[in-house]
Amino acid sequence: MSTKKYSIDEFMRVSTIGAFSVSKDSSLLFYSSDDSGNYDVYSVCLETGLKKRETAFNENALVCHAFDNGSFLFLMDEGGNELHHLYINLEGKTEDLTPFEGSKSGFLMSVSDRLYFFSNRLDKSRFDLYCLDESTLESSLIFENKGLYDLGQVSDNGRFISLSKQNTANDSDMYVFDTISNEYIHLTEHQGESHFVPVFFSKDSKELFYLSDCEGEFMELYAIDIFTKKGRKLLSFEWDIISVKRSEDGRYASLVLNRDAFAELRVFSLYSGKTIGKEMVSGGVIYQHAFATDSKSIFLLVDSAIAPADVFKLSLEDGTLEPLTDSISSAPDKDDLVMPVIRRFPSYDGMEIPGILYLPHEASPGNRVPALIWVHGGPGGQSLPRYNPELQFLVNHGFAIYAVNNRGSSGYGKSFFKAADHKHGEVDLDDCVEAAVFLKTFDEIDGERIGIIGGSYGGFMVLAALAFRPTVFTVGVDIFGVSNWLRTLKEIPSWWSAIRELLYRKIGDPFQEEEYLTSISPLFHASKIKKPLLVLQGANDPRVLKVESDEIVQRTRENGIDTEYVVFEDEGHGFTRKANRITAANAILRFLETHLAK
Repeated sequence: MSTKKYSIDEFMRVSTIGAFSVSKDSSLLFYSSDDSGNYDVYSVCLETGLKKRETAFNENALVCHAFDNGSFLFLMDEGGNELHHLYINLEGKTEDLTPFEGSKSGFLMSVSDRLYFFSNRLDKSRFDLYCLDESTLESSLIFENKGLYDLGQVSDNGRFISLSKQNTANDSDMYVFDTISNEYIHLTEHQGESHFVPVFFSKDSKELFYLSDCEGEFMELYAIDIFTKKGRKLLSFEWDIISVKRSEDGRYASLVLNRDAFAELRVFSLYSGKTIGKEMVSGGVIYQHAFATDSKSIFLLVDSAIAPADVFKLSLEDGTLEPLTDSISSAPDKDDLVMPVIRRFPSYDGMEIPGILYLPHEASPGNRVPALIWVHGGPGGQSLPRYNPELQFLVNHGFAIYAVNNRGSSGYGKSFFKAADHKHGEVDLDDCVEAAVFLKTFDEIDGERIGIIGGSYGGFMVLAALAFRPTVFTVGVDIFGVSNWLRTLKEIPSWWSAIRELLYRKIGDPFQEEEYLTSISPLFHASKIKKPLLVLQGANDPRVLKVESDEIVQRTRENGIDTEYVVFEDEGHGFTRKANRITAANAILRFLETHLAK
């Protein structure tokens, strides 16, 4: 089968929508799109369809709340440094509501006419909760988070704040803070390891709804009475519920189910517990969902592997799905893109490992293609069948891709998630090796030409693969990956203080386990790397510092290894600007065509 070949520029002609918000009267949709090259805010009048560009910055503006009068709130950082400030656009004029140097803020929620946001302006290690007065734009501190809790929702009456506390990567507790009595109510005393994640309060502010895996492998939906602590289970599936939203009137809830990496939307009555209408299967990822104020429809941001994310309006009366944005372009043709399939294999110890396989259309036993093992970020992330222009670009140019969800990935139950704890770069790396062995069983794939690619934690896995399993993979593409765990874990960003100990337990303590972390850090074993390497890095990355990439590149070049290095001065942890993404994709393709395709 002959497939038209597209440039990455053509793949990038689609818009990427990063966030949306709808006014309470459902007349205005605001969304953040990278049409201009980076994320700006656009509006759509839902009555006339008139579209308007609202911001024009050189940074990424991510909308988070819409007002009926056409004003909106948005978040923006500088060069990917993740130090977001909260801004308001009021009658076309922009004001920074959190102008505190070196601070990080974020929008939490709105209840009636109250707006809540968090900021670490007082202490860089914690996020305190503030209430914003819509009329005066003045903010007041309502909760000083000295206990380093994860902030949840605020009750409709404003009295209660839901909180959670991570004990380990596999265990947490849930609390409610009573702003009247100034007391903490511990709602989840338990034994063993279980997660508890608050999602919303009941309309009357008496119950807290939450997700938990306390009774099984997957996250299920529960409710608990704040005063009596009497709980009840509402819904459970053989997959994780990953997101739940309540309607304004308190009658309904919508949930997103992660079924084998594909997202499904369900709507149900909070009174009867019964499902309303049919489930919506996305064919990809549901990034946001929110009820209209009248509870008659739901707004969704959803994509599939072959269609970029758009905002839709789902009618709960007749199930119709109305597109409100149009991100797709004339190229590439959907028929030339590849819809992936889930494929599983038994790993070295018999554990079943899932992955998402993309086979080029032209691949056949008579035309065997090279392949890449694609490793997600994390640890604890999950590869999903989202629309990824760079991935489809590589597949379009003849490279099979297997996005492996190695042990330690989320989405497959809590036992699978914790199976790599304190063994990262070891047992999960062996899963990647077995994934390569698995690919060799496909008649359409050339088993002698298999590389490995990944970003962040996935980039670490690339470096670990080349250093510790030096004969398995033909090439490696490291996208801002960790090379030295000792440094990375010691220099965790200040706003990650609440999860520092969690990461130490999951990966290793740099102050107590120096020898172990040295043993799994590729930088100290760079002399073992023998295969060509491409490294891509953002200069402003606060999570994986640029020095991580600088040093591994220096070591491999000193050892005579063909190593290419691409640095983006205006990017952080992840490349968001279209021009940079085009440059990165072209660099990857050239590298693979030189070292893997031949």
